Amino acid sequence: MKKTFLVLTFLTSFMVVAQSTWKSDGAHSKVGFGISHLMISTVEGHFSDFDITATATDTFDEAEFTVDIKTTSIDTDNDRRDDHLRSADFFDAEKYPSITFKSTNFEKTGDNTFKLKGDLSMHGVTKPVSLEGKVNGIITDQRSQKLKAGLKLTGTINRLEFGVGEESASIGNEVEMTIHLEMAQQ
Repeated sequence: MKKTFLVLTFLTSFMVVAQSTWKSDGAHSKVGFGISHLMISTVEGHFSDFDITATATDTFDEAEFTVDIKTTSIDTDNDRRDDHLRSADFFDAEKYPSITFKSTNFEKTGDNTFKLKGDLSMHGVTKPVSLEGKVNGIITDQRSQKLKAGLKLTGTINRLEFGVGEESASIGNEVEMTIHLEMAQQ
């Protein structure tokens, strides 16, 4: 019995050590989105100011994510539209400067795929969301000799559920998110 306890203690401590912190590399990552315009095309954009941190194993078999996106950094390649999106009509960036996400569940769905569930907070509303994830690869960086991971997260949310804008014939309600990440082990 004592031997079993020691083995379990060793394995538990090893599992804790196997987790490390990973940070997104802003120069090689993108938090993007797309939304229907006039039901015939898609307007794409991204947020340029964000911080994404994960606590994960070396193989991303298990991970917890925290995300902080600055709403003022929205960019759709149209200054007039971006200013309108920052206004009280949509994101109300002055009152709600951040969009946050905190994962609550990680489920491996394949060799390099996973489902990530968590709480998304935007425009003063918090709701559970689910994202599909893919680990594109993990390498040892030549310079730092630390691990780097490439990931892709995708999902769809309804902007109206978060109080972002109103019902409109000109823009869709569903927002498709695509997040490309290059994460560096710390």
